[in-house]
Amino acid sequence: MSVKCYAESMPRWTVGVCVLATLCVATPATQVPSTVAAPAVASAATLVKHFLWTVTAPDAPTSYLMGALHVLTPEYYPLSPRIEQAFAASKVLIEEADLDELNNPATTKGLMGKAMLTDGRTLEQLIPGDLFAKVMERADKLGLPRMAVQRMKPWLVAISLTAPTLQAAGFKPEHGVDKHFFDRAKKSGMPHRALETLAFQFDRLDQLSPVLQEALLRSTIEEIDAQVSSIKSMAEAWSRGDVAAIEKLVPAATAPELHQRLLVERNAAWVSAVDDCVKQQTPCFIVVGAAHLVGPDSLVAMLQKKGYKVEQQ
Repeated sequence: MSVKCYAESMPRWTVGVCVLATLCVATPATQVPSTVAAPAVASAATLVKHFLWTVTAPDAPTSYLMGALHVLTPEYYPLSPRIEQAFAASKVLIEEADLDELNNPATTKGLMGKAMLTDGRTLEQLIPGDLFAKVMERADKLGLPRMAVQRMKPWLVAISLTAPTLQAAGFKPEHGVDKHFFDRAKKSGMPHRALETLAFQFDRLDQLSPVLQEALLRSTIEEIDAQVSSIKSMAEAWSRGDVAAIEKLVPAATAPELHQRLLVERNAAWVSAVDDCVKQQTPCFIVVGAAHLVGPDSLVAMLQKKGYKVEQQ
């Protein structure tokens, strides 16, 4: 199992990558394509499919589900005209989190307090010696202070070691799809709402069992060098609207507890947001992580089971 995290007392990117991603998606490295086709980004307008779905119900305006990668490179912009049309036709933007929360020092301080060890224990006391040695070796390479790493909970260490690798390859939160639309909505005065608070998202990780946190950290250490090729593969699949390829990267069987906690439970809670758009006769543009829109437990599947017509564009 590997851990992909899509992309302020600790560096701000630690908070950003954590909460803007689908938090963490566990995937087996063996299922990541070994090769990536040369730039499929060239002409988004020529793509047959996009990571975009229409959601329709009788006597209600069309709303849209947009699958996001929370870290991307500039090469994936501009987005397809079809996506732009959908955004222009919408009246409200709904995203996983209110990104303005990241600009509140009190909020970020509180969130980081959740992620740090405050009871006198250190990371070295929580994980096996061999894993701790590997963590510190990687932290030294990345220039992360050992004292700071010692105070982190294992799940935060996993993120803190992964994020710099993705950023070095150009995959940054500031280029994420959710950030792109959030900035545009604010600039135009478009109303925007959040599906969750940042505190809720942090709790999804912070409340993981110690055993699972250790497993996440170990898999990160073992496969961190493969993360760049993995995120490139995911980005290419996303740009083609390739649902099957994305689904292979987030198999439920590999880490059922993570899958349930980070994807399924949240998908079920988000159905009500779509209901509200329909009831209020408001065309909404709903941006969530791409992993939430694939598979039998996806938000797409849940909406279809409820009777909505949901079609990929």
